[in-house]
Amino acid sequence: MATLNRPAAEDGHVCGIDTAMEVIGGKWKVLILWALHERPHRRFGELRRLIPGITEKVLASHLREMEKDGIVDRVSYEEVPPRVEYALTKDGIRLNEALEPLAAWGRQRRESGGATGTSPRTAAGS
Repeated sequence: MATLNRPAAEDGHVCGIDTAMEVIGGKWKVLILWALHERPHRRFGELRRLIPGITEKVLASHLREMEKDGIVDRVSYEEVPPRVEYALTKDGIRLNEALEPLAAWGRQRRESGGATGTSPRTAAGS
């Protein structure tokens, strides 16, 4: 594994994980990626219903960020009423493929009972 004791790249990132986390960081972006992976074209309201707990403001903000990062395409149809759909770009599809091993790890951990929600620090009283 690469060491983090080296100088940062010109963009400030120290490794590939750092770069990826800038794009998918936070609780909601990977869930948005999952929802768009399940079906290629989704409307805003569909995404909102598929991701319990996300607010409209956060969803709109994340979709804008993901569009800016080249992960999501926003397609606006000139109809009455106006219709907007979101879909993964080729980079977004590649990102979902890269996240699949992490999803498999999470499923295995959940199924084996390893995901207790208690960190070692919490359990030790720190």
